[in-house]
Amino acid sequence: MHKFGAHETMQVHEVLTNAINTMNTFHLIKGHIKDQQLSQIMDRQLNFMEREYNDLLSYVTQNRGINPEVYQAQRAATINYGLRQPGQVAPSNQAQLNDRDCASIMMGMHKCGATCKMHAALECADPQLRRIMLQGANSCAEQAYELFTYMNQRGMYQVPTMQQQTQDNFMNIYQQSGTQGMTPQQANFNYTGPQGLI
Repeated sequence: MHKFGAHETMQVHEVLTNAINTMNTFHLIKGHIKDQQLSQIMDRQLNFMEREYNDLLSYVTQNRGINPEVYQAQRAATINYGLRQPGQVAPSNQAQLNDRDCASIMMGMHKCGATCKMHAALECADPQLRRIMLQGANSCAEQAYELFTYMNQRGMYQVPTMQQQTQDNFMNIYQQSGTQGMTPQQANFNYTGPQGLI
């Protein structure tokens, strides 16, 4: 068996446990989903998560080399901005979930997965394991965004905005580093890195 450091071993334990919890939760809420598109998203994401879990397990227990892939999200081309009479939400005291509940649960679990895997990547000494964790974090982010766009198109996840003048005033306080007083042409230089280094 491949030898790993103590920190990365514990982080792999956390990632595998989180993956199991996520897949178990998806299976638990699957029967509550009514919308066909959300059901298809769940099936596609579950299939990907199962392959990803099995690949990670094979690498850490059998030292089998893998080529991790990033989840390819199918998402809406445009995002709707602004609040349009958002519906009220509250914890449910019944055993029934609606499509908004299911999509929100799925997205939240992917956000947690992205955080867990990125934290693990920062503790990895093994370069291949680090790459697997980074790709996994990206996949979780893609899956979360796929669910966000699904919810956004249906008004389930609305994006509040500021007045344009407020946004401009807020963002325009920042200036380019090291380019005070330069023209845009002077500031647009090509950095080649320290001389003599490859």
